[in-house]
Amino acid sequence: MRTIMVVAALLVSSAALAQNNAPAAGNAPAAGHATPMVGDQPLLQIKPKGHKAAKNTAAAKPSVAEQMRACLDIEDATKERLECFDAIYPPKPKATKPGAKAKPAKAAADCRLLKEEDERLACYNGFADKPAAARKPAAAPKPPAASQPAAAPKS
Repeated sequence: MRTIMVVAALLVSSAALAQNNAPAAGNAPAAGHATPMVGDQPLLQIKPKGHKAAKNTAAAKPSVAEQMRACLDIEDATKERLECFDAIYPPKPKATKPGAKAKPAKAAADCRLLKEEDERLACYNGFADKPAAARKPAAAPKPPAASQPAAAPKS
């Protein structure tokens, strides 16, 4: 009976030693070590370039068109609306010759070149009010030219 108790005690103590959380040196990575290891070298992990950065910037800042539409919520012909547009495109007035006619703006960014605030606001409003240009439908394919009857096969 004593031998059975000794064997049981040895089994229980070896099981307790096997459950020790501290790994033997060099056998396993230390607890809290996030990098997977291959032997004693860290496993090289390749991540796509710019993957996280693209998600963060897209979610953080709305598009220019969305920002301009948000400015339309502000009462028209007010300083606040002009300041909203100017925050998107900071004004950079272009020096013009006296009597010279200003070229019409081709894009909303060109409005920032106008010196007069009223002109600049009217220019921005013109671009912000326009709906997105509708795509032109693709040209329909031309029907094939009338084909001539096929010649009878020679026998």
